[in-house]
Amino acid sequence: MARSLPVSNATPSDSEDTEPHIVAEKLEQTGPISKGDHASLRANCAHCFALCCHVPAFSASVDFAINKNAGQACPNLQADFRCGIHTRLRQQGFRGCTVYDCFGAGQKISQVTFHGQDWRQGKNTSKQMFAIFPIMRDLHELLWYLTEALALLATHSIHDKLKLALQETEHLTHQSPDVLLALDVAAHRQTINALLLRASELVRAEVQHKKKDYRGADLIGAKLRGANLKGANLRGACLIGADLRDANLQMADLIGADFRDANIKGANLTGSIFLIQSQLDAAKGDTSTKFPSSLTRPAHW
Repeated sequence: MARSLPVSNATPSDSEDTEPHIVAEKLEQTGPISKGDHASLRANCAHCFALCCHVPAFSASVDFAINKNAGQACPNLQADFRCGIHTRLRQQGFRGCTVYDCFGAGQKISQVTFHGQDWRQGKNTSKQMFAIFPIMRDLHELLWYLTEALALLATHSIHDKLKLALQETEHLTHQSPDVLLALDVAAHRQTINALLLRASELVRAEVQHKKKDYRGADLIGAKLRGANLKGANLRGACLIGADLRDANLQMADLIGADFRDANIKGANLTGSIFLIQSQLDAAKGDTSTKFPSSLTRPAHW
């Protein structure tokens, strides 16, 4: 599945003054995620207690200016759960923060699982919330992929199975802390991945020419400018620093592909399968880069 760097770049909502218990009520009334609806799977930092700024660990590198242990607050975090350098993260050496996506798991835990209870209110609360965060994030990531798969016309023959998997996964996200902590996420992910693989095969079967298989391939720095990768399998491929300028990636399966510093200027990613925002954010694109309408053009391009 997708590789992500650990800290959120989500922009605070306009409704930052909404009280937690009111937010929780609204979230609980939203019901199951509907076909093609990604809105509830987008990070909303105004409704989260900065879990992504506490839970993950990171090391000083090109992505992070400092070392941080798991469960330790980032020094840039303010008392109101806002980032003190949010608008200058890249300039201050925290590029990794700008390419992280919790898929809405942070606000789900904060406002639904714990009903708006601030983790600072008790040691046990913080311990549970921090332990549940990666579990909820995995579940929400799966919800994102399942929602996308359901929106694809080519997957019509397995829509019933996809809908059931979506409902079951959404149901899991509403369970109690104890149930979530006991959940075998790896087993659930394996089951869902089999469905996502089938969805990928159905979509890519529409491509007439022989499709390239780069699943899990080491393509660091690869020279792929102008390459015809339409319908290619790039699941889990390492494309760090790859030259993909003007490449055709339509209908390519990009789940888990590492696009850090990949040059996708002029590339066509429209119709690609399972591309997520953090992959775009990690790449180097420009105004000529084409991508699915469900995603947004990164501000730094």
